[in-house]
Formats: sequence, C-alpha cells, structure tokens
Amino acid sequence: MKTTYPKQTEVPQAWHLVDAKDQVLGRMASRIARVLMGKHRPIYSPHFDTGEYVVIINAAQVKLTGVKRDKRVVRSHTGWMGGLREVPLSKMMNETPEAVVRLAIRRMLPKSKLGRAMIAKLKVYSGAEHPHGAQVPTPLDWTKV
Repeated sequence: MKTTYPKQTEVPQAWHLVDAKDQVLGRMASRIARVLMGKHRPIYSPHFDTGEYVVIINAAQVKLTGVKRDKRVVRSHTGWMGGLREVPLSKMMNETPEAVVRLAIRRMLPKSKLGRAMIAKLKVYSGAEHPHGAQVPTPLDWTKV
C-alpha cells in the first residue's frame, strides 16, 4: 500500500467562526492552533499546511483563570543590549486584547515558515463585527477539534 500526500489544490479551505466570549484563553488557543495546523483532519501532514481559516470575535471578553490577569507579564526583546520589554497582561488586555489572543495561539504553532503561514490564516477582532462575511464562516464545532 502506498502513502498518498495531498496537493495544495486538493486541500479544501474552510472558514470557521469562534466567539471568544467567556472562553478560557489557553484552552481556546490550543483548540484553534489544532485547526490552523490541520491536525483535526485525516489528511494531516506535519510538513504541509492542511489547516483552515479561523475568525475570532469578542476577543476583549476572553476569560483568564486565577490571577493571570494581574500577575502575568508579557516579555519581548528588541535584540539590542538592554532591550527587554515587559508589559503587564492587564495593560495589554485593556489596550489590545486581540494581540493577547494572537500571541497565545502563535506560541502554540511551529516556529518556522510553515508556522508563519498558519498564523496568517488567523483573523482576530475585539468586537462582534468582522469583515469576512463573504467567506461565510461556519461556527467551529468544539467536539470535533
């Protein structure tokens, strides 16, 4: 028996809609990362992008458990000497909640060109409105992910 690999034209690209209202950030991020990678499909291949598009709305109303909102700090580095930047998660959630959701999902994807192509298929909005109505996104079924 031969192993068949999908071609880029054979992979169907579906659009999914996720309402982040009252969802726990980490659990939601891991499920969405699986959809972006395509691990929920039988044609999954680790060296090939078989994922689907995901639109997240209401990112400002995502839930953080415990004391994460008050004590967690998001760190990044500019690459220069003394370039460590630290931003409290509470400040980041108030200013750019879609960046918090995007960062949580991005860190669960592969750190390669393939991972950067996967995160490009993620669209995050802090409110309930999104401009992707023409793609007709279907609500994501959490039982299949």
